[in-house]
Amino acid sequence: MAIDAQRKREIVERFGSDATDTGSTRVQIALLTARIEDLAEHLKANKKDHHGRRGLLVMVGKRKRLLSYLEKTDYDGYKALLGELGLRR
Repeated sequence: MAIDAQRKREIVERFGSDATDTGSTRVQIALLTARIEDLAEHLKANKKDHHGRRGLLVMVGKRKRLLSYLEKTDYDGYKALLGELGLRR
């Protein structure tokens, strides 16, 4: 369910300002989105994994808070990120 190092590196390079920028809001949102997508696929196959479902809800809530923060601080970056990740909000 965790994303592998190669995929994480690609996400950081794509959404960060440089290859070591792992803490910016854009990168955190992109990493959470990748983890949410992976966990959603896992839950489709494992319907009774209620602990995993709770973890998914926690991640979705965290991503929502980060998106709200990004919307307040950098609206243009927020709109661009939503388009790149294919999120509706």
